[in-house]
Order: sequence, then structure tokens, then C-alpha cells
Amino acid sequence: MAHVAEYKKEIVKSIKDMIKEYPVVGALNIEGLPTPQFQNMRASLRPNVMIIVAKRRLIKFAIEAAKNDVQGIEGLEPNLRGMPALIFSKENPFKLYKKLESSKSPAPAKAGQTAPKDIIVPAGKTSFAPGPIIGELGSIGIKTGVEGGKVTVKQDSTVAREGDKIKPKVAEILTRMGIMPMEAGLDLVAAYEKGVIYNHKVLAIDDKKFMQDLTNAAQWAFNLSVEAGYTTKDNIELIIIKSFKEAKALALEANVVSKDMIEELVSKAEAQMGALKNELNL
Repeated sequence: MAHVAEYKKEIVKSIKDMIKEYPVVGALNIEGLPTPQFQNMRASLRPNVMIIVAKRRLIKFAIEAAKNDVQGIEGLEPNLRGMPALIFSKENPFKLYKKLESSKSPAPAKAGQTAPKDIIVPAGKTSFAPGPIIGELGSIGIKTGVEGGKVTVKQDSTVAREGDKIKPKVAEILTRMGIMPMEAGLDLVAAYEKGVIYNHKVLAIDDKKFMQDLTNAAQWAFNLSVEAGYTTKDNIELIIIKSFKEAKALALEANVVSKDMIEELVSKAEAQMGALKNELNL
């Protein structure tokens, strides 16, 4: 970087120092986010979270300069998408992602934007009357029909895949249909912590599903321990009850006489006697 302007060197050094200082470093994509909204969000996150906006090339220089001191940080480079920025935090990546996601709001798609996920036009009736719109929808891969005087989308149709640039016609149709697939806010593409890169799919935890999965796992483990007879303070009572019932069933089958079994054996004998009586028509 011998021939690089001094101010650029300072930016690279500043980013490098912050990478070394903060345990969590995230790659943001602020493409399409209006400047006033970005500045408001940036201010609201301080002082616990810091954001640096710089050219992609300078961010890459800083990451390269820091990789000898911060193991694995170079894994963040492939996640510098759209209009990149770096976010620095002392919160864990999952809390940071949740905080940023909660501040987002739906926004219409614009031509040239990168689809953050697969964009799907759902099946169902639209507000459009039959006409040229049928051909326009067909041109972007949407199969249609007419029901009750309105154009109907026959099946869910993917009009843009995650990572695709949104085509002008797709953006126009989505807007006319009132579909807002974008989100206005800070888009955390990936985050680094302790040598690990977490992409946005990993960070996007559904809290309710996670708790349900955790509950199911605990229940399955409990059931397995009971079935296997592996005793713990949590399952010992149930194992004793299960063992007692199995012992009684075995004793009943083998006609073992004891004070605990006499009532069941008499009932069994009476039932067998009744069955035999019916069989012999007595």
C-alpha cells in the first residue's frame, strides 16, 4: 500500500484496530437503505455497537492485515455483498442479528437490487382484470387463469432467487401486486466470533421452533432413558412404576400366586371359565 493515499491508510488501520478490539465483527449490506434512515439506526446502536462504512477494497485490505492476529477473520470477505459495511459488537452474533432484524420494516423491490431470499408470488386471486397483465405476468414466469372476472395466479411462482439481481419488470409487477419482499434496515449477512463465521441463515433462529425442538429433544432423551432402564433422579420413579407393571404382567401370564396377584388371577380364571362355558354352550 506504498502508493495509497494517507487517508485510505488511516481507514484501513482504523478497521484493523477495531477487528482486533471487538469479539464480534459482522458484514453488513446497506444497499438501498436511505442515508437518513441509516444514520438514525447507526446513532441508535451506539455506544455498544459501532459501524464503519468503507469501500469494499479497503475493507478487504483491513481484513487481510488483521488475519494474523484474528484467526479466521478472512472468512468474512466472501460475505461483503452489495454496499458493504462492517459492524462491531461485544454482544453475541445471535443477539446482534435479532436486534437488527427487529428494527427492519417491509419495503418494495427496486430494479437492480439483490434479492435477500427467494421471492415468491403466492397462488391466489389478484385484483387485476383480464387483459395485457396476463402476458406481463407470464413474461416473468407466473402462470395465470381467470376466475370470477379476476386474474388468478395458479401456483406459487418464484420470480427471483436469493442473490439474483431483481429485473425491472419483476420489480414493477411486485409493486403493482402490493408485494414488498425487501426489508429496510441493516442487513447482517454474516458475523465472525472466535474463529467461526455464522451466515445469516444460521443466525436467523426461530425462537419458538428452537424452544419446541429443545423440548422435544429433552422428552425423547427422557423416554429413551426410561426404555433403556438408565436410572437418574428424574426418571427413577417412572422406571420403578414401569418395572412393577411389567413384573405384574409377567406374574399374571405365568400364574404366579402371591398376595399382590391373587385378585388379578381370580379375575383371569373367571374370564377363562366364562369363555370356556360359552365355547361349550353350557
